[in-house]
Amino acid sequence: MKSPHLLRVDDAPDRFASLIEAARAEGLRIGWLDFAPAEPLPEDLQAAAGAGVLRAVAVGGGRTVSVKPLQGEPVLRDLLREHFRGCALVLVRGGIEAPYLRPAGDSWTVAVSGEAARSYGTEQLVAALRKPHPW
Repeated sequence: MKSPHLLRVDDAPDRFASLIEAARAEGLRIGWLDFAPAEPLPEDLQAAAGAGVLRAVAVGGGRTVSVKPLQGEPVLRDLLREHFRGCALVLVRGGIEAPYLRPAGDSWTVAVSGEAARSYGTEQLVAALRKPHPW
């Protein structure tokens, strides 16, 4: 299985709407991962997870909310395999080691640790997602 590219972000998801739309137009999927606790959880899902179910799921209103109890700290590789199969890119908000993506007006800046930041137009960034090592 091919792992998705990861880019660390600080901004809210709406700041990446143009990138997500452009990727979708090219048949690519983008995922979003908040690497922090989600609060507030729906009360019944939280209770079910606390009772020891494998997974508690609520469906409706055009979305699915899933709560899975964890034993220990989350493992990024496991999260990617379980939740982001088929994604070309996962935007991660939280403390992980990954290149950093910043919106810069109508373009994007990708900063890789120890290298000069590179600027991409939206179409260039989407095209880079098709490469095995874009950054």
